[in-house]
Amino acid sequence: QVQLVESGGGLVQAGGSLRLSCAASGRTFTIRRMGWFRQAPGKEREVVAAITWNTRSTYYADSVKGRFTISRDDAKNTVYLQMNSLKPEETAVYYCAVSNVAVGPRSSYNYWGQGTQVTVSS
Repeated sequence: QVQLVESGGGLVQAGGSLRLSCAASGRTFTIRRMGWFRQAPGKEREVVAAITWNTRSTYYADSVKGRFTISRDDAKNTVYLQMNSLKPEETAVYYCAVSNVAVGPRSSYNYWGQGTQVTVSS
């Protein structure tokens, strides 16, 4: 199994920045992809960004391109999500998740963190 612990959420004003962290432990050698998702109240969980383990290929949802950056620290088995120019509508619980395959749908993510709340005030 893989354990994931997110941190870095909080309250920020519109236009501000936050950096989320997701530390992985356990069978980290099985990880092929890590993604960040978010879920706002009353809405479905959506993918925000993802990064593959071997090629470091990245994916971003159209709504965050140019503002969010996903990155990895191999030594710490940690993935970060730098979020700039945040908008009030991006208030949500942000989750990280890992998959043992490099490409696949949301259902291919095997393990999920507990989530961290991001609140963007207007």
